[in-house]
Amino acid sequence: MDIDQDWPEIRRLFARSFFASVATVDGEGLPHVTPIGSLILHREPGRGFWFERFTTTMPANVEVQPRFCAMAVDTRLLLWGRALISGRFPRAPAIRLSGTAGAPRTATEREIELFQRRVRPVRWTRGYRLLWDRFDSGREVTFDRVLPTRLGRMWPPRNH
Repeated sequence: MDIDQDWPEIRRLFARSFFASVATVDGEGLPHVTPIGSLILHREPGRGFWFERFTTTMPANVEVQPRFCAMAVDTRLLLWGRALISGRFPRAPAIRLSGTAGAPRTATEREIELFQRRVRPVRWTRGYRLLWDRFDSGREVTFDRVLPTRLGRMWPPRNH
């Protein structure tokens, strides 16, 4: 996959995933994986933003080493059920992106709106108020590579 050419498909997969896993390393080279539900991919290829309200290790790590890897998995049961029955996925069920985190900044109104749209179905819950009511700052992120995700003979498609 190519970031510029396949960005709409990449955005769709990330939108289908409830959260992304973001891998960073600390100053000693120790890895750390953070589940983050607030990664927003912009329409412009290779650009995004994440909110950092609850993360502590990840922001400290990207201050030392701004490179990171984000992975999203489309976990819809229908997709996986059909793939398991047929023995193949119709499209990539997971995507990894390699990128660089920018400096902390205030989110734009549009970024806040995009995130709030994502969590709107549960805004009536206590969990929403505790988790997502006041997201306002984070980091701009840029992606420079799509890393292949292989699932044996089920993905990528075999050439016949």
